[in-house]
Amino acid sequence: MELYFLGTGAGAPSRRRNVSAIALRLTRNDSTVWLFDCGEGTQHRMFDAPFGPNRVDCIFITHLHGDHIFGLPGLISTRSFPEHVDPLHLYGPPGIRAFVQAAITASQTHLNYDIHYHEWPSPNPEPVREGLYTIRAMLLDHAVPSYGYRIEEAPFPGRLHADRLQSDGIPPGPLWAELKSGKDVTLPGGKTLSAADYVDPPESGRVIAILGDTRPCPAAVELSRGADCLVHEATFLSEHAHLATAFFHSTARQAAEIAREAGVKTLILTHISARYERAEEEEILEEARAVFPNTLLAHDGMVYPVARRRTL
Repeated sequence: MELYFLGTGAGAPSRRRNVSAIALRLTRNDSTVWLFDCGEGTQHRMFDAPFGPNRVDCIFITHLHGDHIFGLPGLISTRSFPEHVDPLHLYGPPGIRAFVQAAITASQTHLNYDIHYHEWPSPNPEPVREGLYTIRAMLLDHAVPSYGYRIEEAPFPGRLHADRLQSDGIPPGPLWAELKSGKDVTLPGGKTLSAADYVDPPESGRVIAILGDTRPCPAAVELSRGADCLVHEATFLSEHAHLATAFFHSTARQAAEIAREAGVKTLILTHISARYERAEEEEILEEARAVFPNTLLAHDGMVYPVARRRTL
């Protein structure tokens, strides 16, 4: 599992930062890509990525501001070029279906795959399942309805101790698979084998929080609680906190305070205003690290592997 940052700027693209788009590569059991937001030019950023639009099977939109959705029509169209493409699941606030369908209709775009639309029906919709992952969405505090996402991975099965089984005279076979799945088994002679004696406890899955544009709010903390990684906007420095408040955004310090309160492991800052030059971006990072030391500042093309929660 890794995060690939395709666009880390805010509002409008700059020479160094494109507008918002984050890919989550899922490599457990299969290899697929989920996209969180799709600002203008997102598919162009994929030219330098190890995946293309046809690998994306789920898109999660945080909100309907242009810097987060104007890349959707192009990517959806390009995704149709291969002969065989799986359906696309598109999640987002009410209005995302109308936006995409208007673009497809007006441009007379032909798609050779289905789009399944999932518009959030309420501020705190019921969690949804996609394969081994549960996705929770909550409404944040922005000028338009903006959602944050919490992605929870299913636990990993515990390690099977083959050496113990062999020493107890249990040869490899179907019984091993049953024990591995957590089931106790009874041998033909009546002896019962407890799965707990041969299999380690399950390993917790990873948790990632990816938040849309927002001012600090309780939902940001709740979605991020105990996450391995929190991706949070840091549009402004604290010296421009009045602008952050006025335009429903957060400062780097505020993002760090959310990370500290939520008890996350790593904070990654994104959605950086184009007003800041490279030297000022270092100030953004320093401002956040003063509150939450384990902070990174995302840049376009950055890859962040999310490590497993291994227990000794």
